[in-house]
Amino acid sequence: MTNGSGTLGRLINKIDAVTEFVGRSISWLTLVMMIVMFAVVILRYLFNSGSIAMQESVMYLHATVFMMAAGYTLKHDGHVRVDIFYREMSPQRKAMVDFFGSIFLLIPVMIFMGMMSWQYVMNSWHVMESSPEAGGIPGVYLLKTLIIAMVALMLLQAIAEALRNLLLLMGKGSSVEHHVNEEKV
Repeated sequence: MTNGSGTLGRLINKIDAVTEFVGRSISWLTLVMMIVMFAVVILRYLFNSGSIAMQESVMYLHATVFMMAAGYTLKHDGHVRVDIFYREMSPQRKAMVDFFGSIFLLIPVMIFMGMMSWQYVMNSWHVMESSPEAGGIPGVYLLKTLIIAMVALMLLQAIAEALRNLLLLMGKGSSVEHHVNEEKV
């Protein structure tokens, strides 16, 4: 491996490690979400009681899992894909499709989302936006901040995927084999 691909390989591995850590950590929130939802149902139907904050917390947890794990899902090739042609392609052609998809679609869309949502999130922080419901969670601005966090994590992983595929196209990808090859064998 040449020095340049070694540096890129280390960068890809570091980004992958961050993505893996965030994804695995966030996955525990699904258990918390299930417990809170169970408690909401028990309180409502057995004790005829309810909590707006508990109900909203399920939404907050779901949003956190969905948005913070998007990069992890990308890393593990879990996003929906129309792969009628893709699945029959050679690894080289798949790398080309993935590289150009990252460069011309994913990265620009993430940048656009970040630019369009920045002021929306900042306005929410400016007024310290809280739930419109009485007894709701007073942290809507935190929920909206997940948009920016998702964009950042997706951009990071998109860069790692583009670099990984670039190295594969250059024939220097043996040390940073595509994650799909490791996990689907």
